[in-house]
Amino acid sequence: MSQQETDTQKKVAMKVSRVSIIVNLLLSAGKLLAGIIANSGAMISDAIHSASDVFSTIIVMIGIHISSKKADKEHPYGHERLECVAAIVLAVVLFATGAGIGWSGIEKIISGNSSSIAVPGMLALAAAIISIVVKEWMYWYTKIAADKIHSSALKADAWHHRSDALSSIGALIGIIGARMGYPVLDPLASVLICAFILKAAIDIFMDAVNKMVDKACDDSVVDALQKCIYSQNGVLGISSLQTRMFGSKIYVDVEIEADGKQTLIEAHDIAQKVHDAIEKEFVLVKHCMVHVNPYKGKTSEAEVSEKEK
Repeated sequence: MSQQETDTQKKVAMKVSRVSIIVNLLLSAGKLLAGIIANSGAMISDAIHSASDVFSTIIVMIGIHISSKKADKEHPYGHERLECVAAIVLAVVLFATGAGIGWSGIEKIISGNSSSIAVPGMLALAAAIISIVVKEWMYWYTKIAADKIHSSALKADAWHHRSDALSSIGALIGIIGARMGYPVLDPLASVLICAFILKAAIDIFMDAVNKMVDKACDDSVVDALQKCIYSQNGVLGISSLQTRMFGSKIYVDVEIEADGKQTLIEAHDIAQKVHDAIEKEFVLVKHCMVHVNPYKGKTSEAEVSEKEK
């Protein structure tokens, strides 16, 4: 992937992130005001969740900005893993936010005094519906951009919007229940929102850790790589194929088998074709190392099947 492509991806990500911050600021302010006026603890909790999304988007922007920097003498493999560091910070903050919201709701529930819980007004109900619509739109807006530029950070941010939409559904259920004469459902909805936030935090944390410890790619990616390699003329087998995630990018190390009677130049040309084909077909591959071994003999049935495909 060229630096120009990286810069283009960065511009798209920053544009989407700026829109996300503006929408979340307006939405969280509106929900907080509605929650206060309409006496809805669930809506106030939901507003805090939206405000935390602003912070998460800022973390995503910082991560993308740093990870897109060119490789230098101190970091010859680039800076992609710094995006994972930002994601881990984000996960910890989200977890703390969710735990605080959940504990507040649990305290109200275990107090056992439902009569002291104010019944939410119609304004809170309207705010919940608006929040669901807006956050679902933000999910699709961010997800489409993330798929376009293959950004795992933006995908994580998109799921923040989706989790916010789900938490707003929880708030809506709590508000409706409270207005029907079950006020305890409002703090109960806050506990439900807590669960969504904690799950999102854990998922983001685990994904970041996996990318920092050189986790291998999914089997589907490895299978696609094998098909691509076998489709190149001169490749008679694959001795070894290793992949690892480096931040949001992929590193590939492959040992191919070729006719041992060929000249060094001919073997090099085969390796170059494999290298170029992989980097062209798999846009997330940042680095590909191809080593050529002499062909050891008859290919296995699995290898023959791959080549016939």
